[in-house]
Amino acid sequence: MTATVRTLAGLVAVAGLLLAPATPAAADPPGPTDYQTDIVAVEPDTPAITVESIGGDSFVRLIVEPGHEAEVIGYQGEPYLRFGADGVVEQNENSPSRWLNDERYGDVDPPATATADAEPDWVVVATDGSFSWHDHRTHWMNEQKPPGADAGDVVLEAVVPLVVDGAEVGVAVRSRLLAGPSPVGPLVGAVLGLASVVIGRRLAQLAGVSLAVGVWAALGIVVGASAFLAVPAETEPSRLWWLLPAIAVGVVALALVLRARGTAWEIWSVLVAAAGVELVLWSWQRRLSISRAFIPTDAPFWLDRLAVAGAAAAGVAAVAVVVMDMAQPAPAQDAPAVT
Repeated sequence: MTATVRTLAGLVAVAGLLLAPATPAAADPPGPTDYQTDIVAVEPDTPAITVESIGGDSFVRLIVEPGHEAEVIGYQGEPYLRFGADGVVEQNENSPSRWLNDERYGDVDPPATATADAEPDWVVVATDGSFSWHDHRTHWMNEQKPPGADAGDVVLEAVVPLVVDGAEVGVAVRSRLLAGPSPVGPLVGAVLGLASVVIGRRLAQLAGVSLAVGVWAALGIVVGASAFLAVPAETEPSRLWWLLPAIAVGVVALALVLRARGTAWEIWSVLVAAAGVELVLWSWQRRLSISRAFIPTDAPFWLDRLAVAGAAAAGVAAVAVVVMDMAQPAPAQDAPAVT
């Protein structure tokens, strides 16, 4: 029992160290959503700008061609963003819109200095002529779906006002509710995740569990990196989308190396369980991918959903295997080293 207590204490300590990078960030990056915002028209049309919807309905991205100037007007008619002919993009720190746009639903209190009639305080935010921001005129501003709305229904229509080369330009947008995702991908993923640990356990004991966790973590890196690279950097995608599964892969590799060198079974078990915890945490962060219709990623949606559910199941199963083995009088996995 003393050895079991020491092992559990080690698991808590290692997991604490591994989970340290998972401290929530203040950024509000694009996430899974049930809506799609489309750019309907730019009136009058101009080749000087390109307007895109990023992350389904999460961000608006404006690209201004070199040699042209543009300004985005805020919610109270104040200057919010300005794009110089040299590609420099500046944000007005005294614009109420600048602060409200920090969070998708505008749940922010602007400082007292940020008013519609305040003298602009311009700060450089980009130098390549493009910038993305939450624009609350372009997405549904409630976490609850519109009452009575069905898939395909338009939930809002609006115009984002710009000034391009001194002329007023309106960007017309339309946002619609999307049909919910199929449950097949997550169900298949959960079954595969659980089965991989069970089969690995039977074929190669703890080494098989380690490899199962490593495979799901590697898939998590692919899925997380696809989401991270799919959106502009200024939307502040979280590095944890790929970092957590990367840590899990590293921990599994360390566990296998140490075991091959004759390290005690208890240490190996702690590392495998810690890697499983990393998978569970990553899946929890990505959980909305399972239930939301649109995922901001370059990966196929079904693969993202399968990976999240599979990693969660594999992580939970791996931790369960370690806990059950520690309750045994003698470690069932204390097998010859893996080569």
